[in-house]
Amino acid sequence: MKSEVIVVGAGGHAKVCIELLQAQGNKVAYCVGNPDSPDKCLDIPVLKSDDHLPALRKDGYERVFIAIGSNLLRNKLAKKVTEMGFRLVNAISPAATVSPSASLGVGIAVMAGAVINAEATISDLCIVNTGATIDHDCVIGLAVHIAPQCALAGNVHVGNLSFVGVGSKIIPEIHIGESVMVGAGSVVISNVGSATTVVGVPAKVIYKI
Repeated sequence: MKSEVIVVGAGGHAKVCIELLQAQGNKVAYCVGNPDSPDKCLDIPVLKSDDHLPALRKDGYERVFIAIGSNLLRNKLAKKVTEMGFRLVNAISPAATVSPSASLGVGIAVMAGAVINAEATISDLCIVNTGATIDHDCVIGLAVHIAPQCALAGNVHVGNLSFVGVGSKIIPEIHIGESVMVGAGSVVISNVGSATTVVGVPAKVIYKI
């Protein structure tokens, strides 16, 4: 089997993840993008269709990273590649601080300056973006995106597929449901139900499916 990583995605988020993988000592062989993707992503050749994935697997590649910002699409593509026999890897910056007692899933990205504290749980396919802090005993669900400069206090729970926007803050013990959108700069001081968009200081519901 080949040790190089296949990156699914060829946009701006993929650029960051490629550099994270390389900083960990990995070599990225190819990116897999869309028909309108550039020919290269940070000098990595781009294959312009998911249809290339079965051939890559047959050719001996088994390690893959899903570098897609959309939570729903990232989760969907992860299921697709794992069914093909690929194995998800993590992209974790050497400039991040991750507690040895934290629990990390697979397929996650942890950017430079992020802090993950004691006994926090980061589930599969999460993004903990640049400078975000996740304090002790937090539980971050499947394919959640914690955007740059967010601050989550202790014992916060964030449900599957939710997005916490840039610079948001969440006080201790708060539970956020699944598929929630927290608007940039919000301060969350009460629990948030699933499939809800909240914004503001303090955060208030503006939309619910």
